Amino acid sequence: MPDERQPMSRSEMMGRIRSSDTKPEMVVRRGLHSHGFRFRLHRKDLAGKPDLVLVRHGVVIFVHGCFWHAHEGCSYFRLPKTRTEFWEDKLSKNVARDRKAVDELINSGWRVLIVWECATRMISSQELMNDIVEWLRGNRVSGEISAMVTSA
Repeated sequence: MPDERQPMSRSEMMGRIRSSDTKPEMVVRRGLHSHGFRFRLHRKDLAGKPDLVLVRHGVVIFVHGCFWHAHEGCSYFRLPKTRTEFWEDKLSKNVARDRKAVDELINSGWRVLIVWECATRMISSQELMNDIVEWLRGNRVSGEISAMVTSA
């Protein structure tokens, strides 16, 4: 099935997709700040350039978009029907890069939390913040928070 959009408009659409300061990221940032947590943003010297770095707690937080990071089983992730091979390749590389960054951070002594976009959309802000704060105050090395299954 051919793409219904003109090449220029598709390019413009893709160019508007942000890599930082996304809505899900802002939900997490505002919530953490309101709970008294202070953090640094997008530290380039750390593997994967985490969205939030809480140095005092030894924690990095990634806020992953369900599509761009291929959130398996999530209703917000669906492989496009056009150029399927391209998207499978691109998204699988994203997932592999994410896995490598998490491993490097853990091996460097950081604790890593992944907050999925679906959690910021489907879980109330208060409940989401409670889950994140509970994880931060715990001692787990890694965890994920999603709307499908909260496994912090």
